[in-house]
Amino acid sequence: MRVGLASLWAGTSYTAFKYREYRLFWIAAAFSNIGMWSLVYGRLFLMRSLTGSELMLGLVATANLLPVLILSMWGGVLADRFNRLKIVRFTRLMFALVTLGTGALIQSGDIQPWHILAISAVTGTLLSFDIPSRSAMVATIVPKEHLAGAIALYSIVFGAAAIVGPILIEPLVSAWGYEGLFYIIGTSYVLTVATLLLMRTTGHKVEATSRTAFAGLLQGFTYLKKQKPISSVILLGVTLGLFGSSFDTLLPVFADEIYTTGLDAGGRLLLGAGIGGLIATTAITLIGRSVRPALYLIIAGIGLGAAQLTFARIDIITVAILVAGIIGGFKVVLGTMNTTVVQTLVDEEFRGRVMSINQFTWGASALGGLLMGYLAQRFDAPTAMTLGGTVAIIATAFVGRRLIRSFGIGSKPIPNPDTTA
Repeated sequence: MRVGLASLWAGTSYTAFKYREYRLFWIAAAFSNIGMWSLVYGRLFLMRSLTGSELMLGLVATANLLPVLILSMWGGVLADRFNRLKIVRFTRLMFALVTLGTGALIQSGDIQPWHILAISAVTGTLLSFDIPSRSAMVATIVPKEHLAGAIALYSIVFGAAAIVGPILIEPLVSAWGYEGLFYIIGTSYVLTVATLLLMRTTGHKVEATSRTAFAGLLQGFTYLKKQKPISSVILLGVTLGLFGSSFDTLLPVFADEIYTTGLDAGGRLLLGAGIGGLIATTAITLIGRSVRPALYLIIAGIGLGAAQLTFARIDIITVAILVAGIIGGFKVVLGTMNTTVVQTLVDEEFRGRVMSINQFTWGASALGGLLMGYLAQRFDAPTAMTLGGTVAIIATAFVGRRLIRSFGIGSKPIPNPDTTA
């Protein structure tokens, strides 16, 4: 029996836990992602309670993610030039200070909508430098043969946090108000920093170069232009970021206007989405290294659009929770496969810069959130979500043709980077 269990363990993605640095990285990610999910939706519900404006919800998303679109490329340059672990420690410490400060501002009674927008912009700027280093770290703390499994395990903690973080919002706000929520989020970031301080190294050799930062950035774009499979995956992620973000942005509107129970309905919908994401992540982890990049990405993109179309037409909360789970599952598949393919194909020399360019998907979500917020205010939330879902389906079908040409549609393995230039 012991041999059988060991064989089962070795055949899945869990072997990445053998490595001490990865275990600490994973634990830090658990604290950080719970805080992140609570912060994302906590800000939206707080803005909704202050203004009642759909457009302001879109502005919150834009203020948070637009800096990622503008600055993350420079964050990638830094990730290739400096110690990535030190960068992540610093950004997570700043997250702790910002969220604790937000709690104090709420407790004082001075919180205003513009404060939320400004704080969102600050956290977005921090993300611009945090994400490239954090994303690139994974490939340097586990061997390449375990990279796909390590990314899948990271997605599990991401999916689990998507359940735990949002469902904490309603009980915490009810018990201690929004200030209590933000104090607890700040504490989760403090625990993240404490765990990261236990890590000894990321295995990353800092790039020694006399090139300017701008020259290094241009070199990254030149490299990406030659890697057509990578650029295709990033293009699809950006497109779905623009038009697949309507569920996240408009969820408070559906909770208030369609299901009329505000935080209670919002928490249940987020729970459904989180469970769906966790189920999808677990399935990907158990599949292991049998990767079908084009097939998974295309199915998930079209499925996400179709699920949004369905959600926009539902007014029964129990059915909506089920569809929210489907949306959450497809989003996790998209994110996991996107990261796995890019991380597997990219050369270490360009990893930080390419991962920063890949964060255009986050920046695109900022613009998409603003667009969805405007459309919801101009027409209504179901109309905005219907438009987003329709465009997501069309865009996935269009971009998917290039993915099929690059990867094939069956069980074809991920090609070697040297053969795809």
